[in-house]
Amino acid sequence: MNRHSGRYGGFPLKRKRWTEVKNRKKTVILGAAGRDFHNFNVLFRESQDHEVLAFTATQIPNVSDRVYPPELAGPLYPGGIPIVPETDLDSLINEKGAEYVVFSYSDVRHEYVMHMASRVTGLGAEFSLPSATRTMIKSNKPVVAVCAVRTGCGKSQTTREVARLLQSKGRKVAAVRHPMPYGDLAKQAVQRFAAYTDLDTHGCTIEEREEYEPFIDMGVIVFAGVDYGRILAEAEKEADVVIWDGGNNDTPFYTPDLHITIVDPHRPGHEVMYHPGETNLRMADVILINKVNTADNDGIQKVRDSSARLNPDAVVIEAASPLFLDNPGLIKGKKVLVIEDGPTLTHGEMKYGAGVLAAMKAGAGELVDPRPYAVGSIEQVYKKFSHIGALLPAMGYGATQVSELQETINKVPCDVIVIATPIDLTRVVKINLPSVRVRYELQTVGKPDLVDVLENF
Repeated sequence: MNRHSGRYGGFPLKRKRWTEVKNRKKTVILGAAGRDFHNFNVLFRESQDHEVLAFTATQIPNVSDRVYPPELAGPLYPGGIPIVPETDLDSLINEKGAEYVVFSYSDVRHEYVMHMASRVTGLGAEFSLPSATRTMIKSNKPVVAVCAVRTGCGKSQTTREVARLLQSKGRKVAAVRHPMPYGDLAKQAVQRFAAYTDLDTHGCTIEEREEYEPFIDMGVIVFAGVDYGRILAEAEKEADVVIWDGGNNDTPFYTPDLHITIVDPHRPGHEVMYHPGETNLRMADVILINKVNTADNDGIQKVRDSSARLNPDAVVIEAASPLFLDNPGLIKGKKVLVIEDGPTLTHGEMKYGAGVLAAMKAGAGELVDPRPYAVGSIEQVYKKFSHIGALLPAMGYGATQVSELQETINKVPCDVIVIATPIDLTRVVKINLPSVRVRYELQTVGKPDLVDVLENF
């Protein structure tokens, strides 16, 4: 809740006992364990007009067949709210009488969203896309939002650079990360990460560690969880400036005073093809064209043209993400297994990442295809995301998948492992062969740059 205005997300609170509320519109929220919960908290938790029958879950493994707990759902939902697979949507409408369906996840094609809308309206229910701004919470501290048009554009290194520049000005920074609540939702309502031990305490997945560890290394406290009103209240206690670290291509949960959106010239055209990435592009104060050091000129020009057409008033910055290898001499002429950031390859749909670029630059003799050696859920990842080629996504949603990732890595016949995840993967899995870690940071090119933008901010 935005406690300063007495409102949550801009909506006045009208409290009644749950037993007194009748004739509310039966509602389903389509989600993927993140934006769906936030939209509920802001728009529906206190609503006298809607009764949320269920959340549906997709994209992320092992998040369905749970319950959004009553501690988070509030007094209108004393038994909590079921979380069911998205495949149950038709029965929720046909058998449970759902009248209103709210789309609440990100990084999907516009065409996909409209197919969902057609499915819902064809069954006789309403289909809704909530407003980006009406689902934002206002902070009493300045907020810089770092978002993107796709997964894998380079938000992480951009957010780190923004944090570093603010720290250099003597500002105390807190980063609030887009949600990844894959465990006990009640326990994960508000999470604070200031040390590696906090990652273990909260049972973080590999995906979570990839986002949190680099901030911890910088001395930046990271917050995440489920209830982003409560999370903001805690972050405001410790920071002069709050950085919203967006996930996928989602819009900010907090009202930004400065909204930075990153576009990727390796995927020109995607900036206008995906939801809600195009929304971020249209809303941005600053558009950052990343990876200009590795993209071709045609791709750079295409994303520049899209930016000028959809948001001509935005400041445009160009940036590189140079690669740094711990020990490149180990790679030259060798048979190499490349491990890339998982979400970038899966729902980000990239066919390669920083690891492939680094291995080729260092003169790898051969990129070994890990697909014949994949086991368990890792094998299923390749079947679901068939565009992934001769590289391994660092998937790790839970202990079983981490174990299967480790087994897959150690079965691949190669000489050296190139690890391009944002974390030290050897802290999580045991790797039997020598490994080389790839790091990447943001470097703006030309003027204006992030220093200029933050000075004005």
